[in-house]
Amino acid sequence: MSSRPAVEVTADYPTSDSALVRFLYPAPARRTVGGIFKWWEKRRLAYNLIVGAGGAVSLAGMAVTFRVMGLPLPSGGLLEPVIPIALWANLCYTLGPLTESFLHKIWGRDVRPVGPHLFRAGLILSVGVTFLIPAIVLVTGLAVRAARLLFGF
Repeated sequence: MSSRPAVEVTADYPTSDSALVRFLYPAPARRTVGGIFKWWEKRRLAYNLIVGAGGAVSLAGMAVTFRVMGLPLPSGGLLEPVIPIALWANLCYTLGPLTESFLHKIWGRDVRPVGPHLFRAGLILSVGVTFLIPAIVLVTGLAVRAARLLFGF
């Protein structure tokens, strides 16, 4: 058994053998606007894959739920909102480097690097939204169905 701890914290950023820890708690960008944008763009593909996977799971769950409950699929299908949501997610992702660059320009080295924190928060929010939108649709569908059963319309 190794005497080395699983996660070491060095200057607020854990180092670990775990790829997940390294991904979620990366070292911050070089403190230049170019370095900040490069740092963020290096993570965009992974962000899109994670959010896309969450969306795929969410859509599959919606399709199964619609089928089991006997509800008709939306007229445009379940895939219709995918492209606008993906574009919106990437637009919001771009706010990360813009925000970090803006803070760096205003306060320079007086502000601690915020990129890793913004990245984690944005990733969690984006994946959460992929599950929230279908949940709202399903709850609304169930409420309409219940109202029809209760009130006969």
